[in-house]
Amino acid sequence: MSDSNTTDFTNPSTFILMGIPGLEVAHVWISIPFCTMYIIAILGNFTILIIVKRDPSLHGPMYYFLCMLAVTDLVLPTSILPKTLNIFWFNSREIDFSAYLTQMYFIHCFFMMESGILVAMGFDRNVAICHPLRHSTILTIPVGARIGLAVLLSSMLIMPYLLLARRWPYCRTNIISHRHCEHMAVVRLACADTHVSSYYGLFVIFCVLGLDVLFITVSYNQILRAIFRLPTKDARLKTFGTCSSHLCVILAFYIPALFSSLMSRFVQNVALNFQVLMANVYLMVPPMLNPIIYGARTK
Repeated sequence: MSDSNTTDFTNPSTFILMGIPGLEVAHVWISIPFCTMYIIAILGNFTILIIVKRDPSLHGPMYYFLCMLAVTDLVLPTSILPKTLNIFWFNSREIDFSAYLTQMYFIHCFFMMESGILVAMGFDRNVAICHPLRHSTILTIPVGARIGLAVLLSSMLIMPYLLLARRWPYCRTNIISHRHCEHMAVVRLACADTHVSSYYGLFVIFCVLGLDVLFITVSYNQILRAIFRLPTKDARLKTFGTCSSHLCVILAFYIPALFSSLMSRFVQNVALNFQVLMANVYLMVPPMLNPIIYGARTK
């Protein structure tokens, strides 16, 4: 392996994932909370899918969006955890180059899908509170299907990441100080001009995720204005309570995701193990929390 790590290779056959740098001796112990979060995410999101499927009264756009969120929350940790446990338990660090790109695609694609679904759910809350009498006529099942299709198509913006990564030559090393296949990690290994990929990554963050956050902010601005126009405090609290679960999910998703994405690009003196742990937060914690947060409302 010594030659493969240092010599020119346009398409490396494998990359080496190091897990969490500096915490290798604790990998087995760190795997315990990861497994716990994954089990909770699987059980919780499958429970939501089963409940919505069996209850005809839940067959509407709002709960279809919730099911889309549950599917996304099943795919995201499932695309990451098997390889992570191989690293933690068996020290199996090698990953095929094509498998690396495939995992990177699933991570970024379903991350963007989750962001789009949260926007759709925010729109649903906006219509339900600001136009309650017209909710069923505005947000029909065909409209919900078109929104879902738009979310799916927007996730295809990740494809240029893969096309560029496959074309680059890699001549530094094939060792990646991460536990999963992350875009900026492979950008740093390329011996080519990566400005196009870096600028495109910033475009995706600010113009796609930024627009998602903007749409959610506009929706909740209208929601809050409608709530404050209600005549009684009890009515305001009850109406705001219908949004509380969605707000919690938004905060749990966007804050660590944006923090991790911007830190990996602009902050150079942060410990690698902290960067990796922050990336784990936005990929593992929301899929675990979402079914817990929404469980009571679905019931």
